[in-house]
Amino acid sequence: MNETVVCVVGNVATAPVYRELAAGPSLRFRLAATARYWDREKSAWTDGHTNFFTVWANRQLAANAMASVEVGQPLVVQGRLKVRTDGREGQQQWASADIDATAIGHDLSRGTAVFRRAVKPEQPTAQPRPEPDWETPGPAATGDGTLAQQGSEPATVT
Repeated sequence: MNETVVCVVGNVATAPVYRELAAGPSLRFRLAATARYWDREKSAWTDGHTNFFTVWANRQLAANAMASVEVGQPLVVQGRLKVRTDGREGQQQWASADIDATAIGHDLSRGTAVFRRAVKPEQPTAQPRPEPDWETPGPAATGDGTLAQQGSEPATVT
């Protein structure tokens, strides 16, 4: 497939919105990525243009991000870029850049984080079933050392 995979470093701009859907959990938030450059005339770092992305996370990534992400935190987001354009009658056309996230993490160049492995909910344990007896009974010995026939009487063929 020809997908555009991007890695964006930025700050969380809006509070994450978490929803439980039929397909599983979903999370959405906006990420602001501002270009910075060294201005030689001012001898200082200067902010450039800010790009805003709508980040979408699904399933376990959504649940983990909801527990970890807050407004203002620096993040690194990797995922598939989707650019949508839309326009309604009488209104100006607009474009939206969405990232379908495959990985989200805190930018450790700007702070520290503590990782906690997600605990999966325990499944109810079923009662153990008894082990089946797979051995077939062998012929039983009689008191005189001969083998006795087991089961019903032999069928007669007429």
